[in-house]
Amino acid sequence: MAIKFYDYAPAPSPRKARIVLAEKGIEHETVPIDMRKGEQLSPEFRKVNPNCTIPALVLEDGTALFDNLGIASWAEAVKPEPSLTGKTATEKGLVMSWVAKCDMHGGIAFMEAYRNSHPKMAGRAIPGKDNYEQIPELAERGFARLAAFLDDLNAHLEGREWIAVEQFSLADIWAFTILDVTPWIKAAPGEQHPNILRWQAAINERPSAKL
Repeated sequence: MAIKFYDYAPAPSPRKARIVLAEKGIEHETVPIDMRKGEQLSPEFRKVNPNCTIPALVLEDGTALFDNLGIASWAEAVKPEPSLTGKTATEKGLVMSWVAKCDMHGGIAFMEAYRNSHPKMAGRAIPGKDNYEQIPELAERGFARLAAFLDDLNAHLEGREWIAVEQFSLADIWAFTILDVTPWIKAAPGEQHPNILRWQAAINERPSAKL
């Protein structure tokens, strides 16, 4: 049984896993799930992931992983090189700390803004099997938090090539996949964020970012 990766190319969440698998050179079969058509809610996909979220990675023994941290942890264990979590204990702590920061201050902020303001997300303010109505106040808060995250990240990247340690890591993948979709809500980094733009350009040159 081949490893199966359930993906929806435009979405930032499965893109994290897609980049991890590419950077690691882990072979797998890609199964596209069209979220525009609601295929993540279909009875067929519910058998794969009852949570109705993407990504999902089904391993050769049938074990299924439904979140990016689980997929990344598995990938690091089965193929330690190239490392995406740092080499020393300190580096690993820094990388995972920044992954948490990117999720909390970048990813959640984007989700609040996008899912609570975009007309296509009406009734789907939270991903998954259950429907939730939009809350406009959460969108406002999301935009404000995202703007603050951009300013903080731009300042942090002054004089740095990568976010957490002196090599490309999960922290860069997490932040990159979030910021790459901020144009959806007209909240993308601009000329006032030169360090982010430089860092984004460097990642865009990596083959994994072109998938």
